[in-house]
Amino acid sequence: MAPVITWLSHLANPLASPEQLATSTSQLDGVPQDLEVSLRYAGARLTQLAGILLRLPQDIIAQAIVVFSRFWVGEGGSLLEFGIKDVSAAAVYLVAKNSPLPKSPRSVVNVYALLDTSLSSFEDLRAEFADYDADSHYVSEGTYQASRSLLMKTEAQILHKLGFQTHVATPYALCINYLQALDVLGGTKGKDVAKRAFAHLNTSLLSPQLPYLTNQPSGLATAAIYLAARDVGVKLPGTEWWEVFDVDREELGFLVVGMLSMEGFSLEVQRQWRRRRIPMTVDAVEGELESRRLLNGEA
Repeated sequence: MAPVITWLSHLANPLASPEQLATSTSQLDGVPQDLEVSLRYAGARLTQLAGILLRLPQDIIAQAIVVFSRFWVGEGGSLLEFGIKDVSAAAVYLVAKNSPLPKSPRSVVNVYALLDTSLSSFEDLRAEFADYDADSHYVSEGTYQASRSLLMKTEAQILHKLGFQTHVATPYALCINYLQALDVLGGTKGKDVAKRAFAHLNTSLLSPQLPYLTNQPSGLATAAIYLAARDVGVKLPGTEWWEVFDVDREELGFLVVGMLSMEGFSLEVQRQWRRRRIPMTVDAVEGELESRRLLNGEA
């Protein structure tokens, strides 16, 4: 996904166009939409776990997930050409490299090797894997050199598909600023609202509606605050306060509905893939497609 950018600040993102969201290279190659959505969801969760194991802050992890998601949109990468594990690893490496906390190729390779041997199904993609000691897991030198070469090649493909546009503005800092402007943080439940708002922002990174690719950080922060205040029971100004943050009612409603739907979506995906191996590689995706063809009685 390489959108045309007419202006950009450190608080704004390049957004995907409706045309880019209408289809994808994977679907044109014959990957069913439901499979593509499931794998993008798994890849985003994998990126989140890898970031935690690498001791990266949530802001950097979020940037990596957005870069991972952008890669598949429009004329981006195809699941029949790139494995989600490889793209996830390259996205983490690329984003961390441009941050104050860069990670070496060996650290990234070791963490993804650990996850590859530990994960078997969607039910295994849980935050408990953060308890693993990533530094205790190593791969052989031959495996490392091959994995490092693939990491570098996939990173180059991400840069090419994105037109070298890797800027990602996240909504976390804005969320805190907005809560301060609304005089919420000073209240007795201010910290609880902030925690809930951040939880909604983190969950939205996994959404099949790709809100981080279609909405600016101001909209995401505003919707998260709206829901968090409702969850905790904190009353916000009676007027249409979101307009102060340049968010209209329609955008707010769309984002709120999307955030509320995440729990049901996550449970449904896990139900569909109950105790089944996640196809993290191109070969595994091809195997899944072949199994579906056989089940449907196709030659």
